[in-house]
Amino acid sequence: MTRQQDQEIEQWLQELSLLDEDRKMTAKQLKIIQSAVEIFAEKGYASASTSEIAQRAGVAEGTIFRHYKTKKDLLLSIVSPLMGRLVAPFIINNLKEVLDPVYDTFEDFLRAVIANRIAFARKHMKVIKILIQEIPFQPELKKAFIQRVGAPIAARIRKVIVYYQQQGQLKDISPEMAVRFMASTIIGLFAEKFLLFPDDPWDEEAETEQAIKLILHGLGKGND
Repeated sequence: MTRQQDQEIEQWLQELSLLDEDRKMTAKQLKIIQSAVEIFAEKGYASASTSEIAQRAGVAEGTIFRHYKTKKDLLLSIVSPLMGRLVAPFIINNLKEVLDPVYDTFEDFLRAVIANRIAFARKHMKVIKILIQEIPFQPELKKAFIQRVGAPIAARIRKVIVYYQQQGQLKDISPEMAVRFMASTIIGLFAEKFLLFPDDPWDEEAETEQAIKLILHGLGKGND
Protein backbone atom coordinates (compact mmCIF):
# COMPACT_ATOMS: atom_id res chain seq x y z
CA MET A 1 0.00 0.00 0.00
CA THR A 2 1.32 3.43 -0.93
CA ARG A 3 1.90 6.26 1.51
CA GLN A 4 -0.96 8.15 -0.11
CA GLN A 5 -3.29 5.20 0.48
CA ASP A 6 -2.12 5.00 4.11
CA GLN A 7 -2.92 8.68 4.53
CA GLU A 8 -6.35 8.23 2.97
CA ILE A 9 -7.15 5.38 5.36
CA GLU A 10 -5.87 7.34 8.34
CA GLN A 11 -7.98 10.34 7.37
CA TRP A 12 -11.01 8.06 7.00
CA LEU A 13 -10.46 6.62 10.47
CA GLN A 14 -9.97 10.05 11.98
CA GLU A 15 -13.35 11.07 10.64
CA LEU A 16 -14.84 8.12 12.52
CA SER A 17 -13.09 9.15 15.74
CA LEU A 18 -11.09 5.92 15.77
CA LEU A 19 -7.83 7.76 16.30
CA ASP A 20 -6.78 10.10 19.06
CA GLU A 21 -3.58 11.73 20.21
CA ASP A 22 -2.81 8.97 22.69
CA ARG A 23 -3.43 6.05 20.37
CA LYS A 24 -1.65 6.42 17.05
CA MET A 25 -2.26 3.36 14.89
CA THR A 26 0.40 1.65 12.84
CA ALA A 27 -0.05 1.18 9.10
CA LYS A 28 -0.89 -2.50 9.68
CA GLN A 29 -3.50 -1.63 12.28
CA LEU A 30 -5.08 0.81 9.85
CA LYS A 31 -5.27 -1.89 7.19
CA ILE A 32 -6.77 -4.37 9.66
CA ILE A 33 -9.40 -1.93 10.90
CA GLN A 34 -10.43 -0.90 7.40
CA SER A 35 -10.71 -4.52 6.26
CA ALA A 36 -12.64 -5.49 9.38
CA VAL A 37 -15.12 -2.65 8.85
CA GLU A 38 -15.71 -3.75 5.26
CA ILE A 39 -16.14 -7.45 6.10
CA PHE A 40 -18.23 -6.94 9.25
CA ALA A 41 -20.53 -4.68 7.24
CA GLU A 42 -20.78 -7.14 4.36
CA LYS A 43 -21.15 -10.41 6.29
CA GLY A 44 -21.88 -9.55 9.90
CA TYR A 45 -19.61 -10.15 12.86
CA ALA A 46 -20.58 -13.80 13.40
CA SER A 47 -19.91 -14.82 9.79
CA ALA A 48 -16.64 -12.91 9.44
CA SER A 49 -13.35 -14.67 10.07
CA THR A 50 -10.03 -13.23 11.14
CA SER A 51 -8.34 -15.12 8.30
CA GLU A 52 -10.58 -13.34 5.78
CA ILE A 53 -9.89 -9.99 7.41
CA ALA A 54 -6.15 -10.69 7.35
CA GLN A 55 -6.27 -11.69 3.69
CA ARG A 56 -8.08 -8.52 2.66
CA ALA A 57 -5.71 -6.42 4.78
CA GLY A 58 -2.70 -8.11 3.22
CA VAL A 59 -1.27 -9.22 6.56
CA ALA A 60 -0.70 -12.53 8.30
CA GLU A 61 -3.54 -13.69 10.56
CA GLY A 62 -1.11 -13.71 13.47
CA THR A 63 -0.63 -9.98 13.00
CA ILE A 64 -4.26 -9.41 13.95
CA PHE A 65 -3.80 -11.27 17.23
CA ARG A 66 -0.68 -9.26 18.06
CA HIS A 67 -2.86 -6.16 18.08
CA TYR A 68 -6.21 -7.63 19.17
CA LYS A 69 -6.54 -10.65 21.47
CA THR A 70 -9.78 -11.86 19.91
CA LYS A 71 -12.11 -11.08 17.03
CA LYS A 72 -14.41 -9.48 19.58
CA ASP A 73 -11.64 -7.12 20.69
CA LEU A 74 -11.30 -6.10 17.05
CA LEU A 75 -15.03 -5.41 16.84
CA LEU A 76 -14.96 -3.38 20.04
CA SER A 77 -11.98 -1.37 18.82
CA ILE A 78 -14.09 -0.30 15.84
CA VAL A 79 -17.44 0.23 17.50
CA SER A 80 -16.74 1.45 21.04
CA PRO A 81 -15.12 4.77 20.01
CA LEU A 82 -18.16 5.45 17.83
CA MET A 83 -20.62 5.30 20.72
CA GLY A 84 -20.23 9.02 21.21
CA ARG A 85 -21.56 9.53 17.67
CA LEU A 86 -24.62 7.32 17.75
CA VAL A 87 -28.25 7.69 18.66
CA ALA A 88 -30.79 4.90 18.00
CA PRO A 89 -29.61 3.37 14.70
CA PHE A 90 -28.44 6.65 13.27
CA ILE A 91 -25.06 8.04 14.20
CA ILE A 92 -24.50 11.21 16.16
CA ASN A 93 -21.61 13.52 15.65
CA ASN A 94 -22.61 16.88 14.31
CA LEU A 95 -26.26 16.48 15.32
CA LYS A 96 -25.62 19.23 17.89
CA GLU A 97 -25.53 21.57 14.92
CA VAL A 98 -29.26 21.03 14.50
CA LEU A 99 -30.21 20.36 18.12
CA ASP A 100 -28.71 23.52 19.59
CA PRO A 101 -30.20 26.26 17.37
CA VAL A 102 -33.75 27.44 18.05
CA TYR A 103 -35.95 27.10 14.97
CA ASP A 104 -39.12 29.08 14.40
CA THR A 105 -41.13 25.92 13.93
CA PHE A 106 -40.92 22.26 14.86
CA GLU A 107 -41.23 21.51 11.14
CA ASP A 108 -38.02 23.44 10.46
CA PHE A 109 -36.31 21.49 13.24
CA LEU A 110 -37.40 18.16 11.73
CA ARG A 111 -36.21 19.11 8.26
CA ALA A 112 -32.79 20.10 9.60
CA VAL A 113 -32.43 16.87 11.60
CA ILE A 114 -33.35 14.62 8.68
CA ALA A 115 -31.07 16.42 6.22
CA ASN A 116 -28.21 16.26 8.72
CA ARG A 117 -28.62 12.53 9.33
CA ILE A 118 -28.99 11.63 5.64
CA ALA A 119 -25.68 13.33 4.88
CA PHE A 120 -24.00 11.53 7.77
CA ALA A 121 -25.47 8.14 6.86
CA ARG A 122 -24.22 8.39 3.29
CA LYS A 123 -20.70 8.96 4.55
CA HIS A 124 -20.55 6.25 7.23
CA MET A 125 -23.04 3.56 6.20
CA LYS A 126 -20.62 0.64 6.59
CA VAL A 127 -20.03 1.38 10.24
CA ILE A 128 -23.72 2.15 10.83
CA LYS A 129 -24.56 -1.32 9.52
CA ILE A 130 -22.11 -2.90 11.95
CA LEU A 131 -23.64 -0.98 14.85
CA ILE A 132 -27.19 -1.94 13.90
CA GLN A 133 -26.23 -5.57 13.43
CA GLU A 134 -24.20 -6.01 16.59
CA ILE A 135 -25.64 -3.81 19.35
CA PRO A 136 -28.59 -6.18 20.06
CA PHE A 137 -26.20 -9.12 20.46
CA GLN A 138 -23.20 -7.55 22.18
CA PRO A 139 -23.95 -6.63 25.84
CA GLU A 140 -20.88 -4.38 26.10
CA LEU A 141 -21.93 -2.37 23.08
CA LYS A 142 -25.55 -2.15 24.21
CA LYS A 143 -24.53 -0.90 27.65
CA ALA A 144 -22.13 1.66 26.18
CA PHE A 145 -24.79 2.83 23.74
CA ILE A 146 -27.36 3.41 26.48
CA GLN A 147 -24.97 5.13 28.88
CA ARG A 148 -22.91 7.24 26.51
CA VAL A 149 -25.39 8.01 23.77
CA GLY A 150 -28.99 6.93 24.17
CA ALA A 151 -29.70 8.57 27.51
CA PRO A 152 -28.04 11.98 26.96
CA ILE A 153 -29.30 12.45 23.40
CA ALA A 154 -32.84 11.37 24.31
CA ALA A 155 -32.77 13.89 27.17
CA ARG A 156 -31.67 16.63 24.76
CA ILE A 157 -34.43 15.83 22.26
CA ARG A 158 -37.02 15.72 25.05
CA LYS A 159 -36.07 19.33 25.86
CA VAL A 160 -36.68 20.23 22.21
CA ILE A 161 -40.11 18.58 22.34
CA VAL A 162 -41.02 20.41 25.56
CA TYR A 163 -39.91 23.72 24.05
CA TYR A 164 -42.24 23.34 21.05
CA GLN A 165 -45.05 22.14 23.31
CA GLN A 166 -44.65 25.35 25.31
CA GLN A 167 -44.78 27.30 22.05
CA GLY A 168 -48.15 25.70 21.37
CA GLN A 169 -46.93 23.83 18.28
CA LEU A 170 -47.10 20.26 19.62
CA LYS A 171 -49.68 18.22 21.46
CA ASP A 172 -49.44 18.01 25.22
CA ILE A 173 -48.34 14.39 25.38
CA SER A 174 -45.49 12.67 27.15
CA PRO A 175 -42.18 13.96 25.71
CA GLU A 176 -40.85 10.39 25.90
CA MET A 177 -43.70 9.15 23.72
CA ALA A 178 -43.16 12.02 21.28
CA VAL A 179 -39.45 11.19 20.99
CA ARG A 180 -40.25 7.51 20.32
CA PHE A 181 -42.76 8.40 17.61
CA MET A 182 -40.42 10.87 15.94
CA ALA A 183 -37.46 8.47 16.11
CA SER A 184 -39.38 5.47 14.77
CA THR A 185 -40.58 7.44 11.75
CA ILE A 186 -37.12 8.78 10.90
CA ILE A 187 -35.53 5.38 11.50
CA GLY A 188 -38.03 3.82 9.11
CA LEU A 189 -37.11 6.37 6.46
CA PHE A 190 -33.41 5.56 6.89
CA ALA A 191 -33.91 1.81 7.00
CA GLU A 192 -35.83 1.83 3.71
CA LYS A 193 -33.24 3.89 1.87
CA PHE A 194 -29.93 2.68 3.26
CA LEU A 195 -30.55 -0.85 4.56
CA LEU A 196 -33.57 -2.53 2.99
CA PHE A 197 -33.72 -1.13 -0.54
CA PRO A 198 -30.48 0.80 -1.14
CA ASP A 199 -30.58 0.29 -4.92
CA ASP A 200 -34.19 1.34 -5.49
CA PRO A 201 -34.97 4.78 -6.92
CA TRP A 202 -35.51 7.29 -4.12
CA ASP A 203 -36.82 10.82 -4.25
CA GLU A 204 -35.06 12.20 -1.18
CA GLU A 205 -36.99 15.46 -1.06
CA ALA A 206 -40.39 13.81 -1.49
CA GLU A 207 -39.68 11.07 1.04
CA THR A 208 -38.40 13.60 3.57
CA GLU A 209 -41.53 15.72 3.17
CA GLN A 210 -43.76 12.65 3.65
CA ALA A 211 -41.92 11.72 6.83
CA ILE A 212 -42.27 15.28 8.15
CA LYS A 213 -46.00 15.33 7.36
CA LEU A 214 -46.47 12.02 9.17
CA ILE A 215 -44.66 13.25 12.29
CA LEU A 216 -46.52 16.56 12.28
CA HIS A 217 -49.84 14.77 11.86
CA GLY A 218 -49.08 12.64 14.92
CA LEU A 219 -47.56 15.32 17.13
CA GLY A 220 -48.75 18.66 15.83
CA LYS A 221 -51.55 20.60 17.47
CA GLY A 222 -54.79 20.81 15.53
CA ASN A 223 -54.41 17.24 14.23
CA ASP A 224 -56.50 15.50 16.90
